Amino acid sequence: MSSATGAGGKRFVLAAGLLGGALLAVIGVRYLMVPQSAARTFGVPGHPAGFELHYIIGLRNLWLAVMAAAFALLREWRALTLWFAGAVVVCFADALIAYTSTGRIPQVAFHLGCGIASSVLAVLCWRYARKP
Repeated sequence: MSSATGAGGKRFVLAAGLLGGALLAVIGVRYLMVPQSAARTFGVPGHPAGFELHYIIGLRNLWLAVMAAAFALLREWRALTLWFAGAVVVCFADALIAYTSTGRIPQVAFHLGCGIASSVLAVLCWRYARKP
């Protein structure tokens, strides 16, 4: 493979990654802003009677778990830093959702604790990434 083809391939993968990230961000914002419409577009009812949304959330969590484990096994500290930094935001948002939904202290505390742990782990991973 020539160097031009390799560079073009890298540009393509970079563009695909950026486009995919932007698309997922738009989908995520849409679920937050107009959840019923987003659910129908996904292919489930606006007000699911079953566990469709639970399955969606479960699959997303499994995917994120595999990514975290892969980053850790490959010692991709910068990627793991970003993963944990994102987890901080999600965990604190989950705590807020649990608080405004049921207000149960054990569930809220769990999410807050996970957010704090994720912030510590993000800092540790960043330190590992900076070491030669």
